[in-house]
Amino acid sequence: MSTTTSWRDEVVGLIPALRAFAWSLSHNGSDADDLVQDTLIKAWTNRDKFEPGTNLRAWLFTILRNTYYTSVLRRRREVRDETGEYADTLKTPPTQDWSVAMHSLQAALQQLPAEHREALILVGAAGLSYEEAAEICGCALGTIKSRVNRARARLLKLMDAEHANDVMALETMTAMGTA
Repeated sequence: MSTTTSWRDEVVGLIPALRAFAWSLSHNGSDADDLVQDTLIKAWTNRDKFEPGTNLRAWLFTILRNTYYTSVLRRRREVRDETGEYADTLKTPPTQDWSVAMHSLQAALQQLPAEHREALILVGAAGLSYEEAAEICGCALGTIKSRVNRARARLLKLMDAEHANDVMALETMTAMGTA
């Protein structure tokens, strides 16, 4: 009989004691079985580290105990969520729609005349008042209002803003406040 066979037979003989110890730790038959199985896998994987002539029972019980405490620490970091309620709160909306709307907006902005684009960005995106934008552009207040109005109308047409999402994205990006 080889050394591996005799070692395996000794380990198999200790399974009932391992299961009893595992049950005393976990107080659950299924968890105890899982714990014993994990212990046996670790013992078999590391059988070359066992020193013949030492206490195999103590070695296996140490592996089982360490495996149990590792699983307890791991479970502390986990959230029990059998119904999926917690997982539902972790959902994030898809970002590709926003990305598409952003690229569409950038393309449409590039098609506007420079003075309209400048007025719209100053008032809508930068949040400046019409008066401040008029001063920066060096033109009359009415001219800025007209440019912003024309830019918004042309931008809506360019972006084909029939869909509510496109309108919301446009309004968000241009901050259509009338300060």
